[in-house]
Amino acid sequence: MLIIGLQRSRVKYKRAKKDLKRSQKELEQRVIERTNKLRNINNQLYDEIAKHEITEELLRETQDYLNSIINSMPSILIGVTRHGTITHWNTAATTATDISAQNALGRSLDDVYPDLPIDSTTINDIIEKGVPQITENHQQGTGSHTRHTDITIYPLLSSEVTGAVIRIDDVSMRVRIENMMIQNEKMMSLGELAAGMAHEINNPLSAILHGIQNIYRRTSPDLPKNHTVAEECGTTVQQIHSYLNDREIFKFIDGIREAGERSARIVTNMLEFSRSNSRRHRDTNIVELLNHSLELAANAFELQTPEGIEPLTIKKEFSKDIPPVSCSAAEIQQVLLNLLRNACQAFSNEDYGPPLHPTITLRAYIQHQEVCIEVEDNGPGMSEAVKRHIFEPFFTTKEVGKGTGLGLSVTYFIVTEHHDGTIEVDSQPGEGTCFIIKLPLSTEVHATQRSVNHLS
Repeated sequence: MLIIGLQRSRVKYKRAKKDLKRSQKELEQRVIERTNKLRNINNQLYDEIAKHEITEELLRETQDYLNSIINSMPSILIGVTRHGTITHWNTAATTATDISAQNALGRSLDDVYPDLPIDSTTINDIIEKGVPQITENHQQGTGSHTRHTDITIYPLLSSEVTGAVIRIDDVSMRVRIENMMIQNEKMMSLGELAAGMAHEINNPLSAILHGIQNIYRRTSPDLPKNHTVAEECGTTVQQIHSYLNDREIFKFIDGIREAGERSARIVTNMLEFSRSNSRRHRDTNIVELLNHSLELAANAFELQTPEGIEPLTIKKEFSKDIPPVSCSAAEIQQVLLNLLRNACQAFSNEDYGPPLHPTITLRAYIQHQEVCIEVEDNGPGMSEAVKRHIFEPFFTTKEVGKGTGLGLSVTYFIVTEHHDGTIEVDSQPGEGTCFIIKLPLSTEVHATQRSVNHLS
């Protein structure tokens, strides 16, 4: 019985041991499977982390790229919330306002950029309508510091962000060019009008001057016909002359003739000036051109003073040995008229005060194989800062609407570009201004001058 019991226990032990080994193998297999599964899960997790890191880097690069694009744009770009709080501020905005993005973000637009005609109400209306709003040619500053901008507000609508983007473009140059084109069209129209008026005025002037000549002929004692008609009327030519002399009729007629001849010269000058579309260079008498310019600008040589109208004193200092100069007479006359007009306007400057013996001096002479023309006034002069910019386009010291700042720049362009000459300005505050124009003589004139000097 003992042996049988031991045998059964041994069988049970072997069976239990076998079951235990089988269970151990199954458990080990399960552990291996779980380990492999966990390893796969870990590998997948590492892959996802790597993908997220790559995505995050791409997003960062994209954001940096977009920021670089926005900051590289010349336009001012400002992002704002519905309440006007700044959320974006590009480099152009920093340059325009001298306020860094760090100091601008999170602040109110009214505090950072008070010059903009934009408030939170405007931003809300644009967001509600969902339609961009454009304000063109918004003016800031006065005088030579005037700037024009186009302001566009774009509504920004999304599920997470509600606000607007403000874009500001500097269009000062465009506006100035448009004004210059308008001014050019006006000048062309005025030139055509002046030519038409000159032709129309020529007809009655010719009739007046012709009538004056006939009056002198019909009263002249040298024509036998006049004696015959006077005797038929019961008088003599001598008696008619006596009456006309006693009543100073001839003096009146002489005044009418002089006024008519002066008007005819003015009309001739207007016709020559209106032909500015002809830029062909021809030999021109500079002294005659200066005299013609003075006649055209004569109506500007009167100043309003507390005591009344005071005429300007014009001094002419012209050398007698000035040869003809190859130039465009119309363009040089335009230059002279610009300088004469500026000199007259200088005497009306508030800094000058009441005009004290206002004088404009014109000089013309030969120096170093060049014809030199000087237009000098004893007005208020100008500072060094103004003198540095005097020939720059659109620079002006006048109020808005009283000057375009193009006169002297056009003058500089005509002298330097069209005539290969130079123009300089010499001025001190309180000591007047002098513009010096130098035009080169042609090679033939150089040779003639050398021959004359050698013979003399």
